[in-house]
Amino acid sequence: MRAIALPVKSLDEAKGRLAPVLSPLERAALTLAMLEDVLDATLLLPGWETWVVSPDESVLEVAAGRGATPMPEEQPPLAQAIRQAEDEALSRDLDAFAVLLPDTPLVTAAALTRAIHTLGPVVLAPAVDEAGTNLLLRRPPIAIPSSF
Repeated sequence: MRAIALPVKSLDEAKGRLAPVLSPLERAALTLAMLEDVLDATLLLPGWETWVVSPDESVLEVAAGRGATPMPEEQPPLAQAIRQAEDEALSRDLDAFAVLLPDTPLVTAAALTRAIHTLGPVVLAPAVDEAGTNLLLRRPPIAIPSSF
């Protein structure tokens, strides 16, 4: 079994850098729209479960409604949410585990398929600014530690 985790902040906190130009409601709507776009891609991956980790009930409801597995976040911030999903992956003895940031623009099922078919135990997709990682795929899930 394989899984891809999408960690999502609380809608109250999401997209904080856009606070000068977007209202809280607009930032929440943008976050959900971007999540839906990423779910459109991840839910098309055969043999992969999609997990959405969030402290926000609205986010979890969207995830469940789309067919993803909602995981109530036990402890923020992002690194802890990812650790929670990693622990779940290890407890389920997954063959592969990926973390994809759900605000990654232009994610497609085709792009994710190319990534998951890339050979090697670790696949990384850096952010455009190269200051972070949009996708971390590990086979097995403990191939390397994560650092988000």
